[in-house]
Amino acid sequence: MNDISIIIISGISGSGKSTALKTLEDLGFFCVDNLPILLLPKFIKLCTSSTHAIARVGLVMDVREKTFLREYQPTVQALRDAGCRVERIFLDCSDDAIVKRFSETRRQHPLGEGTSVLEGLSREREMLSSIKSNADRVLDTSNLNVHQLRKILEDIFTGLARRTMTINFLSFGYKYGVPIDVDLVMDVRFLPNPYFVDALKDLSGGDKRVAAYVLQWPETQEFIRRFTGLLTMLIPLYEREGKSYLTIAIGCTGGRHRSVTLAECLKDFYSQTRTDVAVIHRDIDR
Repeated sequence: MNDISIIIISGISGSGKSTALKTLEDLGFFCVDNLPILLLPKFIKLCTSSTHAIARVGLVMDVREKTFLREYQPTVQALRDAGCRVERIFLDCSDDAIVKRFSETRRQHPLGEGTSVLEGLSREREMLSSIKSNADRVLDTSNLNVHQLRKILEDIFTGLARRTMTINFLSFGYKYGVPIDVDLVMDVRFLPNPYFVDALKDLSGGDKRVAAYVLQWPETQEFIRRFTGLLTMLIPLYEREGKSYLTIAIGCTGGRHRSVTLAECLKDFYSQTRTDVAVIHRDIDR
């Protein structure tokens, strides 16, 4: 069974699991939603022993299935002991965003029957706490629309399928909170801010004029030299440990100018020698 790659998606209701499963399906994975956990070993055995063996499987598993919480960890460990490559992805989301999503869709929380969405969500978080803490990756979808989430998931899942490490550079604004689903965070608020230049204030770091302003300073060039030196040392070490993805967050005050320019600069630098490099601008349109 060691020729099969399994991605198991779990997480908070309303956090984007359906989008994640659809993304996997579009990438060529054989996908199943809400498969009973006790059937998983038999299902994987069928996938590997069929005439046309299935090499990539995507699953969504969560509290809808009654035996999930009790059997999840030992079942995953048994699959890994049998040689299967299993990646556990947990999708999380803030309470405010979840409540808004349920309100917009007029759906009821699966644990909220007879109570509010918040009460059901609170129960769900408690039930899934160990699943989240043992996940290989936790992705916070609070500030992502469907298209942004899909792009991030495509990068993650494509990297997992290739079994090579994908590097994501993520720009963000500290005023909107530090992203939780990252590996490294770098604060670049020490650099001169284009926001205080009238001609640049309303532009973004993707504009050549803003980029030229940010990159003209000696401290910017020294930072890029030193930071790329550190990353160039770290990246092979992360890959050696079998890491499938590395997300590096670059933050400035609002996430529109300095962090965007530097994330693009870093993406361009590493794209010269790698094909698995992506950039995400979380707060550029705020």
